[in-house]
Amino acid sequence: MADKQRTIKKEVTLDGVGLHTGAIVTMTFKPAPEDHGYKFKRVDLENQPVIPALAENVVDTARGTTIAKGDARVSTIEHVLAAAYSLEIDNLLIEINGPETPIMDGSSISFFTVLNEAGIEEQSLDREYFVVRENVRYVNEAKGIEIIAYPDHKYSVDVLIDFNSKVLGHQYASLTDLSMFGEQIAPCRTFAFFHELEPLFKNNLIKGGALENAIVIVENEYPQEEFDRIADLFNKPHLKAKRGILNNINLHFSNEPARHKLLDVVGDLALAGRRIKGKIIAKRPGHYANTQFANQIRQIVKFEQKNGVAPRYNPDEPALWTIKDIMKVLPHRPPFLLVDKIIHLDETSVVGVKCVTMNEGFFVGHFPEEPVMPGVLQIEAMAQVGGILALKDVEDPKEWSTYFLKIDNVRFKQKVVPGDTLIFRLELITPIRRGIAHMRGQVFVGTTLVMDAEMMAQLVRNKVAAETNQETN
Repeated sequence: MADKQRTIKKEVTLDGVGLHTGAIVTMTFKPAPEDHGYKFKRVDLENQPVIPALAENVVDTARGTTIAKGDARVSTIEHVLAAAYSLEIDNLLIEINGPETPIMDGSSISFFTVLNEAGIEEQSLDREYFVVRENVRYVNEAKGIEIIAYPDHKYSVDVLIDFNSKVLGHQYASLTDLSMFGEQIAPCRTFAFFHELEPLFKNNLIKGGALENAIVIVENEYPQEEFDRIADLFNKPHLKAKRGILNNINLHFSNEPARHKLLDVVGDLALAGRRIKGKIIAKRPGHYANTQFANQIRQIVKFEQKNGVAPRYNPDEPALWTIKDIMKVLPHRPPFLLVDKIIHLDETSVVGVKCVTMNEGFFVGHFPEEPVMPGVLQIEAMAQVGGILALKDVEDPKEWSTYFLKIDNVRFKQKVVPGDTLIFRLELITPIRRGIAHMRGQVFVGTTLVMDAEMMAQLVRNKVAAETNQETN
């Protein structure tokens, strides 16, 4: 059964201080309709502009992820999105009366808690996934950054960080199931190094920063006067100078910084606009790398929406139907049998394979110096694969034939030549009724769509079989 989209049952509100602006911000989470996605609404601005939380809307990644549409911006959205994504919420309207989400305690737990308390409501439309079928990779060799998505049946994230820090050391964090996010990842707070504080403040960042909403790591020895000077800069109480964790707090986990980086990855990858089925491994991730990777996924999703997704074909796996099985159902015979095997078949779809070689008779005249498989034969091959779907449940299928009634929306995108392996996928547009089969078909070479069409055919009992049946009765 397909998963259904989800939203929250009721609206909920929280407020707090923005990390970088220091402004008091109120956020209201509201239920949203199907296919809405995550959207932020700036209710404090004229016309209350809405900004979809998608990778193409990212405009800044300095110490947080910022999205914008026109002049409207919302910053530090990753902690909010991570909470929504982990709770498997697909559609959410987030109203906010300022340019930045509240930092709360520097983690995602406040957002996770309030959304969880709002309740989750299942909607009627199926959820669409980005299924990782082959590795997706982002690399920045100069900075030692690498993010890879591997094929897997579910979503998981592994993160490795290395800041060349004697205090942090090398850290690793893993999330194997989103159900563990609330307990294992959501409470993990953001962090900064002591030597970064003054430059950030002078760049109009972390005005709302406090020891209550960030872990401050002291990498080197500093005199007490330096600690006091920075405390005065932020108008905060003086603390005793020490190397290690400045806050005088216990970490929730020994690898809390790595877990927070994992939290950021989950939030930033929510900007891909689809839930992901795949294993994510991120080495030294950051907001820029995360959002670039999310944008790569967005581009793949857009391509798949336009061109379709090629069925997975592994020649090492045995065929579901061999040529002998096919010949028991289809009346076609060489040289006009144009499907070699069936690799998938269910109630509404079929996937077949045809290996095109130079031995095909039609290449003698089409064309001797530039062999190209005729488009009409591609359509015929597609129809034969569709015939398997139409006839699979018919008693004595060899007594029946399928005849074209209509062919619509045929598009040839790339020529087919000797050496190509054609992969046909056909799906029923409507259930077969009164012997009428209406299907949508696509033809791929590798992952490239080369042809697609809609076809309607009628199942007709062969005259000889009908006459024989009447004589028997």
